[in-house]
Amino acid sequence: MLIPRHWMAAAACVGLFAHPARPQTASEFQVKSAYLYDFAKRAQWPEHTLPNDKSKLVICVFGDESDFPDVLKSTLAGKDIREHPIEVRHLQSSGELKSCHVAFIRIANGNARAALAQLENTNVLSVGEDKEFLSQGGMINLTLQDGGIRFELNSAAIERADIRYGRHDSPKSRGDQDTSLQNKTARALKISSQPLYPGIAKTMNLRGSVQLEVTVKPDGSVKDVRVIGGHPLLADAAVRCVKQWRYEPSGQETTEVVKLNFEIQ
Repeated sequence: MLIPRHWMAAAACVGLFAHPARPQTASEFQVKSAYLYDFAKRAQWPEHTLPNDKSKLVICVFGDESDFPDVLKSTLAGKDIREHPIEVRHLQSSGELKSCHVAFIRIANGNARAALAQLENTNVLSVGEDKEFLSQGGMINLTLQDGGIRFELNSAAIERADIRYGRHDSPKSRGDQDTSLQNKTARALKISSQPLYPGIAKTMNLRGSVQLEVTVKPDGSVKDVRVIGGHPLLADAAVRCVKQWRYEPSGQETTEVVKLNFEIQ
C-alpha cells in the first residue's frame, strides 16, 4: 500500500525536486541530506545488519553527480543514529548497493528498476526522487507537490525488507505511552531555552514549526524526545534544545507535547 506523507516545508523549498537537469545548489543538497538522515533515524533494521554499537550505519548514493555525496558527508559529519556512526558511500556500481542500510538512488526517468532489482531480498531502505520509483519497488520517494516537499511510502516494500519504519517502541512501552497521552499533564517548565536557528535554514529563509512528544521522568529531566512533525533541518535543532530542558518534579513519568516555532526576524 502506498501511503502519502506530508512533511512541513517552507516556500523557499519550492523547486527543490524539479527536473534533474536543472542545476542544483549546495543548500538544496543539504536539505536532501537532512531528509536522508531523518529517514534513517525513523528506520529500524534487523539486528544482524547492525550487530553491535560500533557497527556503521551506511548511507549510499548511487547515480548522478559526484557533488552530492560530498555535501552529504559534510552535513552528517559527527552525527550518529542510535550510537551507530554514519558512513557515506558514493557507489559506482549497482552491485555494491547490498552493502548499504539506506540507498539513495538518483536515477531519473524511470530507470531505477535495474538498481532496485539488486536490492530484492535485502534489508536496504531504498529512497528515490522519480515518479516511477515506488511503482518499480522503491520504498520512499521524494516529490514536489503544491509548493511543498512530500514523501510517499511503499509500506509493503518496507515490510518485505523486514524494516520497521516509524516508532520503535516495544508493545509494552507503546501501551504505556498511549495511556499517558490520554491523560496528558501540563507540567511546568523549570529550565528551558530557545533552539539555535540552523545556519542553512536561515540562508534558505526556511521557517515553520516543529512539534515534539517529550517523555519526562518523575524528577523533571527529559528521558526521550520524538518528532511528530516539522522540517528535518529544524527538527534536529529542536530536539537538541528540548533534551536540555527540565520540568518541575512530579509523582510519575509524563508525556508532554511541545510546539516550537522558527521565525526569521
